[in-house]
Amino acid sequence: MVHSFLIEPDTYTAFSDEADLIDKCKEWGLLSDRAAKIKIFYYKGHGLNEACSIIGYVDHITAVIELANHQKHCIHPSYLKEMQAASYGVKAGDAAEAPDNKANETDSSKAAESEHEAKNEAAAAPAKEKAIPADNTNDKLPAAAEETPKASSKKAKKTKLELPEGKVKMMATVKEFTTIPNHFSDNDDEVVIYENAAVIEPEIEIGDAWSSHSATMKKTGLDIGDTITFEAKIVAKKLAKHPVRHKLNNVAKIEKQEA
Repeated sequence: MVHSFLIEPDTYTAFSDEADLIDKCKEWGLLSDRAAKIKIFYYKGHGLNEACSIIGYVDHITAVIELANHQKHCIHPSYLKEMQAASYGVKAGDAAEAPDNKANETDSSKAAESEHEAKNEAAAAPAKEKAIPADNTNDKLPAAAEETPKASSKKAKKTKLELPEGKVKMMATVKEFTTIPNHFSDNDDEVVIYENAAVIEPEIEIGDAWSSHSATMKKTGLDIGDTITFEAKIVAKKLAKHPVRHKLNNVAKIEKQEA
C-alpha cells in the first residue's frame, strides 16, 4: 500500500554501517550515550503504528526513515523520538482527536521540509549571484573582464571545487569549539570548527570546515590546536552565523598527530 502523505527526500546521505547509524542516533537523542546497538523505532501517525528503519539523513534536523512498504519519509528526529513513547497518541476520546494528531504531524513534517528547502535556497543564492556577474561580464563588459582577471580566476576556482563522494581520509587542525541554536531542542548543538582541512588522497584543499561535536568525538579529548587525521564525508553546508561553508559528516577513525 502506497502512503500519499509521506515526504520523500530528493537526495539524502545513507549511513555507511550500523556504527555510523548509532553515532547519529546518539547525536539526535534517540539513543543514550552508552547504547552499543540500535533499537527498533516505530512510526505512529496517519493511522499507522509500525516499525521503521532509519536509513540516513538530509541534514542535521531531517532524518530519513523507511517504512515496511519501502517508502521513504523525511521526519524531524525530535518528532520521531516523541513517537517512541508508549503513551503517544493514546488519549481519552482517541477517535475524536485523531484528525488533530494527523494535522499536527503534517504541519511538523511540512515545517521541517520548508526549513530544509529554505536552507537549500539560501545556500544556492550566493552561487547564483556569483554566476550572474560572470555571465554579464562575458557578454556585455569585456573591458571589465580584462581589468579583473584575478577576481574572475578566484570565482572560477570556487565554483569548480568538486567534493568527493563518500568518506575520504582527511587532515585538519581544531580551531574552535562553539555552539549553534537548535530550535527544536532546549539545548544548543555543540560543534567543532577546523582550519587547514584537506583531503589526503586525492589532495584537495578545503580550508575551514565544521562538524558536530558528538559524544564519540568527545571521547578523543580534542583540544584547540590539535592536528588530527580522520575519515569523513564532506558536504557543502554553511555553519550558521559563521563563514564556514563545508561540513564534515560521520567523522570517524580520529588520530591525533604529534606536534
